Amino acid sequence: MELDFNKLDGLLPAVIQDAGTGEVLMLGFMNAEAYAATQKSGEVTFFSRSRNKLWRKGEQSGHVMKVREIRVDCDVDTLLIRVDALGPGVCHEGYQSCFFRQISADGEAKVVAQRTFDPNAVYGKDSR
Repeated sequence: MELDFNKLDGLLPAVIQDAGTGEVLMLGFMNAEAYAATQKSGEVTFFSRSRNKLWRKGEQSGHVMKVREIRVDCDVDTLLIRVDALGPGVCHEGYQSCFFRQISADGEAKVVAQRTFDPNAVYGKDSR
C-alpha cells in the first residue's frame, strides 16, 4: 500500500497509542524517510517540523516507543501506531501522555494527570 504523503507537504500525522491501555500518548508527523526508519528499526521515528530533521522518540530521554502495530486510515494519509512505551512517560513536560490537560466548557485548561518523571532531570531546564 502506498501512503499519501502529498496532502500535508510530505507529512503524515501519526497518532501514537499505548498498545496495552489504549491511551493516546502523542501526535507526531512522519515523512517517508521517518516512516521507513520506523519500519526498519521497530521504534517510532518522527520528522521534526521545527528542527527540520528526523528524530527517534527516546533518543535523548531513553523513553522509547516499540512499534507493536501500524494502522492506516481510509484516506491513507494518517497513521495510528500502537506501541509499547518504555519509560515513565512520553511527554517532554513529564507526563505519561501529551494529552494531560482537559478543556472545560468555558475554555479553561486543567491538568488532569500526575507527572510521571521530572522533565528537567531528563531534558534539562528548557524542556520545550
